[in-house]
Amino acid sequence: MDCFVGIDLGSTTTKAVYMDGNAKILGRGITNSRCNYQLACQIAEEEARNNSRFVLLQREFESLAKRGIPKELLSALHGKFKLAEYNAQLKALHGECADVLSSWKSGDDSSFYKDVIDTIFEKMESVAAQSFIETPNQDNFFRDLSGNLFLSFAQEIISRRANVSFDRLIGVFDRAIIAVEARSFANSFSEYIDFASGEISAMKENHKFADPLLKATQFAKEQKFNIVKSIGTGYGRQQLPFPKERIRSEILCHGLGAHYMFPETRTVLDIGGQDTKAIQIDENGIVVNFQMNDRCAAGCGRYLGYVADEMNIGVHELGPQAMKASKTIRINSTCTVFAGSEIRSRLALGEKREEILSGLHRAIILRAMSLLARSGGIKNEFTFTGGVAKNIAATTVLKSLVRENFGNIKTNISADSIYTGACGAALFAIRDSGLAGE
Repeated sequence: MDCFVGIDLGSTTTKAVYMDGNAKILGRGITNSRCNYQLACQIAEEEARNNSRFVLLQREFESLAKRGIPKELLSALHGKFKLAEYNAQLKALHGECADVLSSWKSGDDSSFYKDVIDTIFEKMESVAAQSFIETPNQDNFFRDLSGNLFLSFAQEIISRRANVSFDRLIGVFDRAIIAVEARSFANSFSEYIDFASGEISAMKENHKFADPLLKATQFAKEQKFNIVKSIGTGYGRQQLPFPKERIRSEILCHGLGAHYMFPETRTVLDIGGQDTKAIQIDENGIVVNFQMNDRCAAGCGRYLGYVADEMNIGVHELGPQAMKASKTIRINSTCTVFAGSEIRSRLALGEKREEILSGLHRAIILRAMSLLARSGGIKNEFTFTGGVAKNIAATTVLKSLVRENFGNIKTNISADSIYTGACGAALFAIRDSGLAGE
């Protein structure tokens, strides 16, 4: 199957989109690996290829449904597939933790901590299967999934054993996870899908579906993807392993990608890891005007990452925490350099964490609204793209401020908004090849 690939190398995540010649999305992939640009591109592309196989598998299931196979089996199959991939990563993480411990100097209690680490991983393995059964389509990064469990079980052990240092345990995890993120686990589709189909077929209620299930998964495994052309974009686009003629600016790709997703869009706001862009486009998705923030990352994804570290929570927890606030505290600066100092000062004054976070989110969006005004305001439909568009507190404030300043404008916020730049890059790949999808 001929396909076209868009790669968006951001400062915090790398995204990939596979499209066919008719500009129909086949699959999407994402990674937070930042240790090596070439590896990040490879992992994101492999994830997109795996996702494309599942899209094709879904089409097979649609035909199989006519023969009585429940559609729910596909969701269960996907959950088992993600479990197999997670288990492979977990095994690697356990091994890396053991390597970190073996590097300790003699007398540093490495054997004692090895027993503690082994206990933590036994607990992590025991809850993994249930986790993926309950939420088969979860797409959190491995660092987040494993980190939350590791912290939880580490704290549980420390509550019973005073001679265990929490800081030492976290130090082991932090060194080990970096090594795991420097490896690709997305290149074992056949292994993972065989495990998944075997698990599903082994269930008594699914015995009669074993043969068609096997044929469907075999079909997905055998698919070949011929990459006709790939285009790269993103904050780190100059580091992409592509020649210059296969690179496009973020602004062009986000404009075209937003137009593809929402054809009536005329204004686009993208808040990425390092910059914020307000973009005006015409009816064809061509950029006619734009404004960007200055060189610092104030009010962008990296700023939120710093805030999360300062408050010792995951980035994905910032939005839900902020939504619990009963009031919003005014934040004077979105400067990353001064964020830690202001947060610590406000906490010392007794102000609640959720209220501080609510104020931080409002400050970020107010900064973005200024860029929108300077670019020409909001016209017709408005689309919010970038990783911050997944943050519920940020989107809630944005909708409110758009309504206050521009009236009842239709605002588009897609669950797939983080892929907008990669989507636009894939469309440029199609256009450059002179095929359909223009």
